[in-house]
Amino acid sequence: MLLLHTGFFCSSFMAVLLLLLLMHFLVLPHSASAAGGGGGDAFIGVNIGTDVSEMPSPKEIVALLKAQGIQHVRLYDADQSMLIALANTGICVTVSVPNDQLLGIGQSNATAAKWVSRNVIAHVPATNITAIAVGSEILTTLPNAAPLIVSALTFIHSALVAANLDQQIKVSTPHSSSIILDSFPPSQAFFNRTWNPFMVPLLKFLQSTGSYLMLNVYPYYDYQQSNGVIPLDYALFRPLPPNKEAVDSNTLLHYTNVFDAVVDAAYFAMSDLNFTNIPIVVTESGWPSKGDSSSEPDATVDNANTYNSNLIRHVLNNTGTPKHPGIAVSTYIYELYNEDLRTGPTSEKYWGLFYANGEPVYTLHLTGAGTIFANDTTNQTFCVTKSNADPKMLQAALDWACGPGKVDCSPLLQGQPCYEPDNVVSHATYAFNAYYQKMAKSPGTCDFKGVATITTTDPSHGSCIFPGSSGKNGSKINGTLLAPSNSTSSGCMSQYYYNGGYFTSSVILFALLLSVLVL
Repeated sequence: MLLLHTGFFCSSFMAVLLLLLLMHFLVLPHSASAAGGGGGDAFIGVNIGTDVSEMPSPKEIVALLKAQGIQHVRLYDADQSMLIALANTGICVTVSVPNDQLLGIGQSNATAAKWVSRNVIAHVPATNITAIAVGSEILTTLPNAAPLIVSALTFIHSALVAANLDQQIKVSTPHSSSIILDSFPPSQAFFNRTWNPFMVPLLKFLQSTGSYLMLNVYPYYDYQQSNGVIPLDYALFRPLPPNKEAVDSNTLLHYTNVFDAVVDAAYFAMSDLNFTNIPIVVTESGWPSKGDSSSEPDATVDNANTYNSNLIRHVLNNTGTPKHPGIAVSTYIYELYNEDLRTGPTSEKYWGLFYANGEPVYTLHLTGAGTIFANDTTNQTFCVTKSNADPKMLQAALDWACGPGKVDCSPLLQGQPCYEPDNVVSHATYAFNAYYQKMAKSPGTCDFKGVATITTTDPSHGSCIFPGSSGKNGSKINGTLLAPSNSTSSGCMSQYYYNGGYFTSSVILFALLLSVLVL
């Protein structure tokens, strides 16, 4: 009996170890984990306006989207030709109920159901419709229609429920940020209380359906209307010295850009109405590349490039806002094309990233955007650890990169060029970047379960030259040289296990497993 008991114990112990080993690798970051923007990661999308005299065909538009790696678009209507062209592309599509259709849909459940049947049900699942924007900035542009907003949302949602699409497709309505009053400091912000009879039931609807507040955020206009109070650098996401950062005196949160301040103002405004768990998606944001020389001197190609490039990098880094750090704020850029038919100030015609012929208005500096927007010509990018990354997750990711990830981590061993500083952040940065370069900077290869991010700053230091760097002698290190080392030097994996590490080193697991097998 004792022998049987011992055998049973060994078998059970081995099974547990095998399970632990399997879990160890399953929870580690794999290269495809972020490819689809899953797991709550923020995304960048584009709005597709149609006030263009020579509007490209839907087929041409989709070809541009695919060439630029754009995976999220918002249409201002539900154009049938566009929805057909977007079929089988995987691109996530937000369709819209135009303002002039709000009256009929807001007054009739049957009209709403018919709209959903024609513009949604007829196209899914081939076309990946993920959201419906009901109207646009109704409170500030069509205030008389405000009483219809919630009923329109409810009728649309009911039609989705009937079609079993309510979990896949969210329903909301975009708002101008001007409905927020006293937006700085953000902690004192509140919605224009004139709209409370509509905002409260609207927020209840968003909360009950798991939807989000759609907000249009335009730091360009905030800057224009501030009469010099808002610095241009603050509007453009340019780095500010600490003494220039805006500080909310109530929360002591530091704000380095207008975008974050406006988004947090919306969060605080919702809190003022006792809603604290509704996420925000920015449905429009951008900067014009041209304006009237006298009244819009800062509508320039350089400023548009700076704003949109920094916005994209800021969003994709998943930094969130000071109030909600790490909480994704997905954003749609306004917009894909310059719209030469738009009326109003000169700048109205020049918000596009591209001309109608598909040529870029300017070359974006998108060294943190992976494959999004191929008109980025800068290619000097590196993968580094996020500043707020959990050390335990860093340790797990480091173990994976130097093990299953097949990165040559020998430069991190004691006495080698990249051993110092001897800490998990520094070593993980080297390993992450080596994997990223080895994988030719493919989408999703700089994520590692959210603890890594892309930067244009070369992390090389001293004699430690990172893969992808030009190095001191100016000769770029070819990523193909980073093939996995054939070295069988023992203890390599345990070199990267630091005190407090959450996951056990693979070497320890393998050693334990081997000892059980021997028994």
